[in-house]
Amino acid sequence: MQAETRQKRWRLILGGGEADGIGCTLSSMEQGMDQCLAAVYGDGANTGGRRGSLGASAPNVTRWLGDIRQYFPATVVRVIQQDAIERLGLRQLLLEPEVLQAVEADIHLVATLISLKNVIPGKTKDTARQVVAKVVEELLSRLQQPMQQAVKGALNRAVRNRRPRLQEIDWNRTIRANIKNYLPEYNTIVPDKLIGYGRKRSALKEVVLCIDQSGSMAPSVVYSSIFAAVMASMPALSTKMVVFDTAIVDLTDELHDDPVDLLFGLQLGGGTDINRAVGYCQSLISRPDDTVFILISDLYEGGNAKEMLKRVATLVASGVQVISLLALSDEGAPFYDHDMAAKFAALGIPTFACTPDQFPALMANALGKQDLGVWAAKEGIVTQQGQR
Repeated sequence: MQAETRQKRWRLILGGGEADGIGCTLSSMEQGMDQCLAAVYGDGANTGGRRGSLGASAPNVTRWLGDIRQYFPATVVRVIQQDAIERLGLRQLLLEPEVLQAVEADIHLVATLISLKNVIPGKTKDTARQVVAKVVEELLSRLQQPMQQAVKGALNRAVRNRRPRLQEIDWNRTIRANIKNYLPEYNTIVPDKLIGYGRKRSALKEVVLCIDQSGSMAPSVVYSSIFAAVMASMPALSTKMVVFDTAIVDLTDELHDDPVDLLFGLQLGGGTDINRAVGYCQSLISRPDDTVFILISDLYEGGNAKEMLKRVATLVASGVQVISLLALSDEGAPFYDHDMAAKFAALGIPTFACTPDQFPALMANALGKQDLGVWAAKEGIVTQQGQR
């Protein structure tokens, strides 16, 4: 056994292809380790061949920075990250604030900076925060208003008020209900009844976001955090945000802080224990019939898969509206565990990926308890089919 372990270690050191003079077989996990090492130390990593980048075309860099935490201890991760800065052409970018300021900022750059937050030099940290803040501001300007409008519309339709105050009047419904009272000579309507939005002191709905922060999910984590912060600002929703890899971090209390601080509180990468995370989120749910639980994960489970399926089945049976988002990103079809996704779908759980621009409408339909399968079909979203 020791000889075999020694052989595999030499194989990982030497690399594959022509350098592989050992011929030993690597497990799937060891193959993942080999790919992570090859990205930094393999051919072309330091020779002007294929090089890393933090621009808009670099989702693989983001994923790799997370993946290494899954395979190596923290002390080794730090060494590999520092080597990557040197060998993949990231050194000037991260060491020179003016270069970082000039680079095209996008969601992948944000995820990369968050992944590298522990090795970014002190003189560049303020610039890194400014770059992240710029992207966050752009995302909020694009996504905040549609999110708020969609959620408010869904909740307002759920509760009506027949004796509204002036600021509570639903003018569209009031006009439609009183159209018979139109006076053409005055070009106006004299309403004999007013319809208003409902008044309710407590939150109408609870939303629990359970977010996989493993390396492959980095853009989804960033987008999810932005949406969580927006929903947390709405009194009609009680929003909770839980992120996980093999550990669980409840960030609910941080949702009202600066979104940039929220993002820098993330630890992108690492393994995945969905079962434990779902179990923790179960303990947060007090009103199942009024709760939307969204699991954002590629469903590659490193923990107890059978127990995980039992937990989500229990949530569905209790009345919780469970949604499985395989990705929340601008990219195309995501990598995900097709077998596990089919099992989720077989439990009646809508299972698909969507873009950030589609997410507000998804939430509106979920809060209104509409059929998400019908909505997804209209949006051209391919949903996972269940297999029993």
